[in-house]
Order: sequence, then C-alpha cells, then structure tokens
Amino acid sequence: MNVTEVVDSQYPIGKFVKPETITPDDRLNAIASIAEMPEQLRNAVDGLNATQLNTPYREGGWTVRQLVHHIADSHMNAFIRVRLALTEDWPTVKTYDEKAWAALRDSVAPVEWSLELIESLHARWVLMLQSLSEEQWARGFRHPEDGPMSIELATLAYGWHSRHHVAHITRLRANKKW
Repeated sequence: MNVTEVVDSQYPIGKFVKPETITPDDRLNAIASIAEMPEQLRNAVDGLNATQLNTPYREGGWTVRQLVHHIADSHMNAFIRVRLALTEDWPTVKTYDEKAWAALRDSVAPVEWSLELIESLHARWVLMLQSLSEEQWARGFRHPEDGPMSIELATLAYGWHSRHHVAHITRLRANKKW
C-alpha cells in the first residue's frame, strides 16, 4: 500500500493513498493488518495508567482512551458497511460524526471494553474477508462524502486505519518515554 511521507503527528504513517490497482497481495496484506491490529493495540496501551490513557496523542487530538473507543466505533461501522455491500446492491451507507461520538459519555469507559470488542469484531471481519470471491471483492457501497468504495478498497483503507491509530499511541509512548 502506498502512503505519503510522515507529515506530522496526525499522520504518523502518512495519509492513506488510494492505489491505482489493487492486487491479491495488497488484499492479503490489508487482511493481515486487520488481523494483527487487536494484539498490537492491546500491546500499545498495555501498562498505561489513567493519566496516560487520558493524555491526547497529539496537541488538539483525542486522548488515548478516546482513540481506542474511536477505533471500535469506526471498525464496527466498517464491518457493517462491508456486510451491507455483500448483501445489497451498492447501498448508500450512513455517515456519523466521529468527533461527537468521541465526546459521548461512554468515551470515559475502560479501554478494556473496546479492546475486547475489537478482538471479537476483527476475528469475524477477517474470517469474512478471507472467504470472499473475486466477484465479492468488487462489490461495494456508496459513501455520501467519499463516493463509491469497493470492498477491496475499504479493506485496504481499514488496514491502513488500523496501523495509523496504533502508531498514534506507540509514537506518543516513545515521545513521552512511557
């Protein structure tokens, strides 16, 4: 997958860049990123105390705690969008206000709740992705803001999203020497 140079703390692995073509190896690598992310995320937050979990990963950014909950929210939405794409003809999916979700009362919940959710969600997601035929990879959905997105492109985007947010936490830990 192509990413740009590291620009700032907002994009520690670079911005996602839509590839011109997607190969079966690209899909396998994205599935591997989705499969590995729950353990990487758990390791990234392991041993952090309440003060550290409530530290923004960058100036003006979410706290580590909010970030973990955001990943659960975002990946639940992505999983449902892929399922809709597999069972409907190019459905238009609903957007959601990520910032508003991150400010809801449950954003103070223990990170363990979202870590467990992410582990189970990713296990199901990977199982589903590994079963797709070439025809199914080409199916997709319409995003009101981002336009049409195939399942294979969504898979690459969420493989990147997985690595992107884990890098936010590991970079913060390295910078703070935690």
